[in-house]
Amino acid sequence: MKRDVLLANKKFAAQNRTVFYDENVFVINLLSDAYSGKTTILKRTIEQLKDVMTFGVIEAVKAASTERISIQNVQSVQINTQGACQLDAKMIAEVLPHFTLREIDMLVIENVGTLNDPEPFDLGEHVNAAVISTVESAEKVIKHPTPFEHADVILLTKMDIFPYTGFDLKEFRENVKQINPDAPVFELSAQSGEGFKRWTKWLKESWVAQTQVKDFDWT
Repeated sequence: MKRDVLLANKKFAAQNRTVFYDENVFVINLLSDAYSGKTTILKRTIEQLKDVMTFGVIEAVKAASTERISIQNVQSVQINTQGACQLDAKMIAEVLPHFTLREIDMLVIENVGTLNDPEPFDLGEHVNAAVISTVESAEKVIKHPTPFEHADVILLTKMDIFPYTGFDLKEFRENVKQINPDAPVFELSAQSGEGFKRWTKWLKESWVAQTQVKDFDWT
């Protein structure tokens, strides 16, 4: 049964990847536990890059919700996973027709809030980003390693309150180095803006490298 599920997901992920390539859309999948601050990080990221690229957002919830991410001039769709702990490629494929993809440079998938599950489904994305906050434990990287092992980038959020949380930053960095030494790590605060210059620079470079962007103006 598990093999059948993975094979079906692989088929839809391949279809999604073809659509993203044909429409020249760069896709990032955000994974985190609840209350990590990923929505706030997403909003600030879009705000800082809105003059450079256009965004779309797929927002996942485990139950029906009237709360929607509200960002001016950003196409967004909400997926109710009916209690499922993560999105799969078929769910993504079903909502893509709701977007005008030719008008989007970067599509952000804000996945269901949990890092405690097995390997995340391939959605056809270009980049997986694992998000953890300073109100959590640095041990989470070791206790629930799979999302971090498969991450292309790791975001540590809520750095503005880091001095008051008791978060062990040294342990966190050592754990990440042990689990996924090749993944860049960005320490961010959506409140102060700390770390966003480096993070958005990396995001722009990844967008250019993995899409058909021509003559990009870096100014």
